[in-house]
Amino acid sequence: MRTLFISDLHLEESRRDITDAFLRFLRAHATGADQLFILGDFFEAWIGDDERTPLQEEVAEALKTVTANGTRLYLMHGNRDFLIGEDFCQRVGGELLDDPTVIDLHGTPTLLMHGDSLCTADVEYQKFRKTMRDPQWQTMFLKRPLADRQLVARQLRDMSMAKNQGKKEAIMDVTPEDVVASMEQHGVQRLIHGHTHRPAIHELTANDEEARRYVLGDWEESVWWIEVIDDQTPELLKESL
Repeated sequence: MRTLFISDLHLEESRRDITDAFLRFLRAHATGADQLFILGDFFEAWIGDDERTPLQEEVAEALKTVTANGTRLYLMHGNRDFLIGEDFCQRVGGELLDDPTVIDLHGTPTLLMHGDSLCTADVEYQKFRKTMRDPQWQTMFLKRPLADRQLVARQLRDMSMAKNQGKKEAIMDVTPEDVVASMEQHGVQRLIHGHTHRPAIHELTANDEEARRYVLGDWEESVWWIEVIDDQTPELLKESL
């Protein structure tokens, strides 16, 4: 068994280099793997499954090729692409996962999250997240014309970039106590997430035992992924973009 995890690619038209790196990753690593998990912020923005840009169509076809060859695909919402829906998942042969989700990773219970819900020191963002994840808000938003949604997405992105520039780095990282609380709530000793763009493997204590938190990197400058083969220890891997 070989399982791969990626997150925070932030695919967009202006970064063709990242899209090309992803397509290479699919050919070189994902094709032939048993499972591929994409843990959020796959796209820089997603305003509904009815928007089908050339980039989105190209990526969908590439994923469909991988799943057609036997790789099981799982997608989790991030803070940028939380409107990815069942229509897109069906098109690519994937399955949408709740955040958080516990899986049996080759015999080890493993908690999967995007990671933004762990950044509880950023109170302003958590309020925003609660609004954006509200089903009623999403239903109303998706009823708006596509052009309106595209405009709102650009405005929200500009606001987010402006606000983040003034925030302290520690505020945008996870809160350690909430990491432990989440792991203990789900009864696991292993957590894999993205979002923070701080790739690392952290050793900690949860459930009164040794535990590990694996953080995926973003694809701004390098390709990051986690690979797990059989019951071996997960590896955090990196290659040039």
